[in-house]
Amino acid sequence: MSAVLFGSLTRIADLPSWPFPYKALDREDWASGDYVVAEVLPRSSPMETFELVNGRSTRPLAGDLLVGAFARRFATLEATGSFEDMGPDNRMSLMTGAGCFGALTSLSRFSSAPVTLVYRGHVVRGGRKVVMTDFVPSPPETSFGLPVVLLAGTSMSSGKTLSGRMAIRQLKKLGHRVLGAKLTGAGRWRDTLSFQDAGADHTFDFVDAGLPTTVVPEDEYRAAISGLLRQMASTDATVAVIEAGASPLEPYNGGTLVDMIGDQVAFTIVAASDPYAVVGIEEAWKRPIDLVTGPTANTKAGIALVHELTGLPGMDLLNGDTHVRLRQMLEAAVGARG
Repeated sequence: MSAVLFGSLTRIADLPSWPFPYKALDREDWASGDYVVAEVLPRSSPMETFELVNGRSTRPLAGDLLVGAFARRFATLEATGSFEDMGPDNRMSLMTGAGCFGALTSLSRFSSAPVTLVYRGHVVRGGRKVVMTDFVPSPPETSFGLPVVLLAGTSMSSGKTLSGRMAIRQLKKLGHRVLGAKLTGAGRWRDTLSFQDAGADHTFDFVDAGLPTTVVPEDEYRAAISGLLRQMASTDATVAVIEAGASPLEPYNGGTLVDMIGDQVAFTIVAASDPYAVVGIEEAWKRPIDLVTGPTANTKAGIALVHELTGLPGMDLLNGDTHVRLRQMLEAAVGARG
């Protein structure tokens, strides 16, 4: 018997229990963030996983129905694609495990084949399609004013989330109520959950703003994230650790995010793949950087070359001996509580 699996992109929605109605719509009615039903095709990759609404992952089988959302992705190290690139056969791929659906336009030679799908229809309710933004609450009348520890990177998979986890732990030791958020990237809940595991008192991501990924027009991103920032401001957090997924110069609106919160940034961590990438992001981004982490800081040689090229300190955060120094740097930037 085939299964019906709900991706973690549906965690914000109050979708009814299965079965519920779904209907194939004309393409002019398609948009990013539409909740859709797709069927797993035969000979699909047996190794790729699907992240469920509770955060667990499973391997879907041929014939299973997956509930996710149309999306766009533009990942430098994995895959690019969009629902807009689907052909007349309505075939598409699972572009992220959380349930971002679209047709691939390129795939890294180092990535495994994705789960292949066919579009079966849009989730409908009351005669209209159901979309992610239907479930975004009205934001409170407040403004975002928390001090921010900003996590940026030279690319995806450069160590931003790990750096965020370490920063959260040290901020907790300083007595802070910590909010952890990932506000650009492609939908996958596990990064935000790892902030929670590290001790964050509150966690958010762009899915909470109704976005499956942040590859959207700038005005759409600003409208969605400004509301989410007001939600974040309504918590009792005293500091926010905010990750800009991918890198600030990619089409995920990382630069837009920094423009929106720049006045609140008290400390910036850049996770880098190599020392020369630090030079590149420093010159292209033109923003102050306080600490370099990631693979480039895994050895004394890497740390030394980063300092020689940029004058910036590097730190291997997997080395417990660095944590006191990290805590001291964070205390100098955002203070201690209690």
